[in-house]
Order: sequence, then C-alpha cells, then structure tokens
Amino acid sequence: MKVLIVDDHDLIRKGIRLLLEGFPDVEVVGEASSGCDAITLALKHHPDIVLLDLSMPTGLDGFTTAKTIMDELRGVKIIVLTMHDEEIYVQKAIQYNIHGYLLKNSQTNDLYEALQAVYHGKRFYRTHIPQERLEKMFAEKEMKSLLTNREREIVRLTFLGYTNNQIANKLKISPKTVENHKTNIMQKLGIKEKHELIQYALKNYIADLV
Repeated sequence: MKVLIVDDHDLIRKGIRLLLEGFPDVEVVGEASSGCDAITLALKHHPDIVLLDLSMPTGLDGFTTAKTIMDELRGVKIIVLTMHDEEIYVQKAIQYNIHGYLLKNSQTNDLYEALQAVYHGKRFYRTHIPQERLEKMFAEKEMKSLLTNREREIVRLTFLGYTNNQIANKLKISPKTVENHKTNIMQKLGIKEKHELIQYALKNYIADLV
C-alpha cells in the first residue's frame, strides 16, 4: 500500500516514516508539512492512504485537507493521526467521512492494524471514547445521511407513541402529509411494517435526537 505522511513536525514525519518502512507491505510515497503540500503530493503520487495530522498552524487544517483530497481522488483513504482525543474532533472526523482515527501515543501495532483495516475497506477508530458512544455517533451520521430533519422527527415521535393526528398537530402539518412522510421513510429504509420502524429507531439511537 502506498502511504503519504502529513505532519507539520519534521521529527514526527521522520519517525512515522521509519515505522512504516519497517512494515513489509507499505511504501511511503511522500511527506508533506502542510495541507497545500499534501494535496499537491496526493495528486502527484495517488496514495492508497494519507496519514494526516489535524493541527497544522499554517494554511489548511487537517479536515479541509482531507475533504479536498477525497474529493479529488475518489479511492484514497484518510487516517487521522493526532494528539486530539476530544469527542468534538472525533465527531467531526465522522462527519467528514474519515476512514480511520488514531492517537499519536498509540502502539506501533495499532498503526499497522489501522493501515490494514482501512486499506481493506474497513473503519478503524481507536480513541479513549467508549465503543458504545462511537457506534452511536456513527449511527447518527448514517441516519442523517438517509433521512431529512423532518423525517427523523416523525420517526422519533412515532417511537414515542404519537399517532399520525398527534404528529400532525405537533408539527403543524396535515395527517396526510405525515402518512406520506412515513411512506417515504419506510421506502428509504427498506422496511414495510411499523414495528420495524420502531426497531430502526432503537438501533440507530433516533429516539435520542431532538
């Protein structure tokens, strides 16, 4: 697998390169110290994976860099390698469809495992955030990509036991519109029965949404 390293600290880039060169199936195709350089090198070398720091003091930040590279190179995968373990950063990475998220204090075998997983099309997030919370964040992201805000609200109210008339009154729409929304929702989700809609709401934490 071809890997591009992006970090504004020279010593960190050299250390990561040294680690990667010790892996049997990894080729380092370049190093970049800024987001702009990363985009240029990515377009030149077409890496399979970009190992990307989030905090770069000059130019583009890591998330903007990741989005630009993924927009330009459809097959490329991004693994964030950062010191930031706060949920706000992990949540943003999920929103940006980042494939992997790894902390800089991780073990060497974690880095190799992340590369292998992401290269083979899997997601790899290893932080101090509990796995259950991570799964909830991913479920919310997936649901938001499928349903509109109005549709999610109708599913939530259905989960809470509201009838179509009650939902219509609450949302100030007609019962017929509620029914049409439910039909569209079930078509999007590939389900046919109301109880399946309730199960979907439970599984995807939709009842937690406001």
